[in-house]
Order: sequence, then C-alpha cells, then structure tokens
Amino acid sequence: MTGIRLPSADGGSRLYRSSAAPLGPFDGRPARSRVLYAAAHVAAAPQAAPGGGGPVVDWEATLGFRHRLWGLGLGVAEAMDTAQRGMGLGWPEAAELIRRSSDEARAVGGRIVCGAGTDQLAADRTHSLAAVTAAYEEQLAHVEGCRAGAVLMASRALAGAARGPEDYLEVYGALLRQSSRPVVLHWLGPVFDPGLAGYWGHDGLDEAADLLVKIVAGHPRKVDGVKISLLDPEREKDLRRRLPAGVRCYTGDDHHYPELIAGDGELASDALLGIFGPIAPLAARAALALDRGDPGGFRALLDPTVELARHLFAPPTPLYKTGVALLAWLAGHQEHFAMLAGLESARSLPHLARAYELADLLGLFPDPERAERRMRRLLSERGVAE
Repeated sequence: MTGIRLPSADGGSRLYRSSAAPLGPFDGRPARSRVLYAAAHVAAAPQAAPGGGGPVVDWEATLGFRHRLWGLGLGVAEAMDTAQRGMGLGWPEAAELIRRSSDEARAVGGRIVCGAGTDQLAADRTHSLAAVTAAYEEQLAHVEGCRAGAVLMASRALAGAARGPEDYLEVYGALLRQSSRPVVLHWLGPVFDPGLAGYWGHDGLDEAADLLVKIVAGHPRKVDGVKISLLDPEREKDLRRRLPAGVRCYTGDDHHYPELIAGDGELASDALLGIFGPIAPLAARAALALDRGDPGGFRALLDPTVELARHLFAPPTPLYKTGVALLAWLAGHQEHFAMLAGLESARSLPHLARAYELADLLGLFPDPERAERRMRRLLSERGVAE
C-alpha cells in the first residue's frame, strides 16, 4: 500500500501506511461468563443527507450489521442512543427498527434487548407525569409485543416532568409492575446527554444511586440488570456491590470497560456498549478468554482498544455516533458514509482520520486497501488534497 496523507488537529498532515494484519475469521459463540450487548448504529441511505426529506434507513445494511454481531456471539442492544434515538431517529422509525431486528434475532437465535423510552413526546415542552408514563407504556408494550427484552431508557421528558425522587419511584414502579419480563434500567449520565442532568431526582450522584438501588430492591424479579453510563468506574463498582443477587450490572462505560468486565475477583460487570460495534471482533475473542479463565488474555485483547474508544467518545460525547458509522463504512459493512440528520458532518476531518488510523492499527478492517481507498475518497470529497 502506498500510504495516505492524513490531516492532523494542528493543521498539518502526516503520511500513514497501513501495517497491521486484519483479524482472521472467527467462529463466534456467545460467551458463558458474561452477557455482552453491542449497542448497534443505524446505517442511513444517501437520501438522509442534509436537505433530504427526513430519515431514510438503509435496512439491508442496518440489519446485516446486526447479523454480523450475532455471528460473533454478541447480543444486540437495539434502538438505543447509538442508533441516534433523539438525534435523527424518531419513534416511528425506532418502532420499525425494533420490529425488524426482533424478527431477525428470532430467526437466528440471537440475543436482543430494545430501548423503550418516551421520545414520541414533543421535546419543546414539559409534559405531565401521566403523559410520560403513558409514553413509556406504549413503547414497552411494543418491545414486549415484538418478544424482545426491554431497556427502560433514561427519559428527557421524565427529567423535565419530575418534581423530585418520588416521581421517579412512581413512574418506574408502575412500569415494572406491568412488565411481562425482566427489564434493564438505564442510567445515562449528562456526559452522554446534558438533558438528563439531575436524573433520579437528585443532582448528587450518591443520592441518585441510592434511589436507583431502592427501585431495584422493590422489584428485584422484574429487573434483569442496570446499565450505568457515567464514565466513572469507581461509582459503577460501588453500584454493582449494592445490587440484589441476580441483578446484573451492565457497564456502559466506554472508557474503562476492560477493567470493569474483567472484574475484581469477586464481582464483574456485564456490558452494553456502543464501542462494541466497532470493536466487535476483538470483544468477541476477549470474552472467550474469560470463559477459559484467562483474564490476562482478555485484557491483552481488549486494553489496546481503549485508545480508539476514548477517541470516538471524546467530548462532545454524544457525537461518538459519527465515528461509529465511519468505521462501519470503512470496514465495508455499509456502502455509504451517510447518517440520519446529516450527522456524518458532526466531527472534524482530523478526528475522523485519527479514528481510521487507530482502527486500522487494531486490524479491524477486513480489507485495509478498501478502507484506505474510502478514507482517501472522504478526504477528497471534503476538499483535502493528497
């Protein structure tokens, strides 16, 4: 390969030559020692570029990516924030995504959970607690009607409607009493969504954690687990110690996931992660190392991926979705670097170039030459000459 000149954040450029060998074939099977979900992104058709008439999902590429995850032995967390919920994917499209993905999961015996939230409510006004509860109930019924497990997503509408912690107790209690199967509760911190500041009715994270534990303790048989996305590993470790026996702690920490999944010898986190989409082949291999009782082998495979994860999830963190879609396109999992709401333009070219470089160094591109051609094309389209 001749190499590619990549733009740098300082305004300069550097010549990069691909050198890492791509990962070979992998006969994936689900890990036994951990439950691992990849929060999957949505591939958009070119019509979804700025100026288009609304979101247009490339269903073939979107569902094909999920089959790839199942083929690697990973579960799929569907219609989560990685799928641009609230950032281009509305509830009608999310509902169809949940239906289609759930059908595909049953066809291949794949593990799936799906996000149930309140995003059918208008975002520009405050809603009553009854309206928020009804919105949650509609989405929960849809997910369970598709015979999938539900993730009760943190709700901006609930954060706006709640007057205090008692309102969270009321809403989540009502939902858990009527759920037909155990659900995952999702604590998404303001680093991922500033609209969720003060969630659980408290600005202080200690008090917020206390309330979350109280909700779980009141309905332990209705809670499969808690997904915590605060980018605070010590707080996650504390929370998982406090959960009732049998309730999982799913790490959503895309900065510290290797140590949290590996565990401390007594307790370990399962995972529901956006980064697991881009690094799925390495995550799947690492999980099987844990099954063999080889935590050192697990860390040797997964620790090198953290630099890429921290780059993709750098502030402003909600824009990590752009890098996820870029890497899927470079790897050949979709034919277009197009995103709902034109989000492909949300990150700078130097940021995208570094993402390409880090992913290539990990061997994540099945065809490095294709990845280089596509990266060169992207730079040319955006006015960067070789």
